[in-house]
Amino acid sequence: MSSQSSPQSPQRKPRVAVVFGGRSSEHAISVVTAGAVLRAIDRTKYEVLPIGITTDGRWALTADDPERMAIADRRLPSVEQLTESGEGTVLLPVDAASREVVYTEPGAVPKALGEVDVVFPVLHGPYGEDGTIQGLLELSGVPYVGAGVLASAVGMDKEYMKRVFISFGLPVGPYEVIRPREWEQNPSAARKKIVDFAADHGWPVFIKPARAGSSMGITKVDGLADLEEAVAEARRHDPKILVESLLRGREIECGVLEFEDGPRASTPAEIPPVTAHDFYDFEAKYIDSATGIVPAPLTAEQTARVQELAVRAFDAASCEGLVRADFFLLESGEFVINEINTMPGFTPISMYPRMWQESGVGYPELVDRLIQAALRRPVGLR
Repeated sequence: MSSQSSPQSPQRKPRVAVVFGGRSSEHAISVVTAGAVLRAIDRTKYEVLPIGITTDGRWALTADDPERMAIADRRLPSVEQLTESGEGTVLLPVDAASREVVYTEPGAVPKALGEVDVVFPVLHGPYGEDGTIQGLLELSGVPYVGAGVLASAVGMDKEYMKRVFISFGLPVGPYEVIRPREWEQNPSAARKKIVDFAADHGWPVFIKPARAGSSMGITKVDGLADLEEAVAEARRHDPKILVESLLRGREIECGVLEFEDGPRASTPAEIPPVTAHDFYDFEAKYIDSATGIVPAPLTAEQTARVQELAVRAFDAASCEGLVRADFFLLESGEFVINEINTMPGFTPISMYPRMWQESGVGYPELVDRLIQAALRRPVGLR
């Protein structure tokens, strides 16, 4: 099938490959998200092919079983628990003129699984949300949900995300970057950069991996005694680390969704302080299920301002499909953008779907809109 032809024949429904899991530390959260998406996709409108990527990078056929993809008794799910056969591998087309997906097993004849019309990559973190799978899908000529290569890469690397925001006039908080070579070749000088940053902006500071999500590897550091351990924890996820100052204010989030006439912002939400945790970390989000307030208790002017900034951030990074934009509302009344997430947590209780639910777009409609937006967009430069 030519990549320029109609994406599916009139005799069948569009086929959606939901790709999830992956090699990043956010593997389990991706599985949880995929379960929610699989549950929500309208099976009268679409055919579905679930494809899981194991923690070691193998693409596998998985069970279409959302119930087994949830967090249960504080245990995190994995693709390995869902694979239907041991060593088989799913292969996407490498020819842009075909959308045929193939399944191979050692010693067996490859089996065609049929054509895929659109990929819904619910991957979080490196090797999925960072432009890598988006590049693969561009080469394959298969439409996909969400941001393209550039926006995905910018959205994953918090240093360059901030640089893009600054260049577009968006307000960001103070930060410092420690690159891998700096820490490896001259750790005392790198350590001094952090100490000098804290002297300028005050303790505590946050040490975080530059390219990770779901609050993985982040430590709130109150002084020198905790610095070494915090850097080691961040570098366990990414050799490049970011140092940020504590911004005193309220945490506000806003969703952006691509409609036929362009991106629109959702009703914003607020993340209240989590008393059982130092900050809104991984355990607070996903294990203890700390939740936000939707809608955020803001004035009409504050709501309009954060919605404007969210759409500006979406456009600044050349995003497509969806974004969750995270802000601090400072005590001065100014909004500062912290980051964007090009594939945010997407379970029905996650903040992004909840904000759109409050805005009048329910979860199944949200999933459908994202698939339809992907089908409308041409693959390649745009």
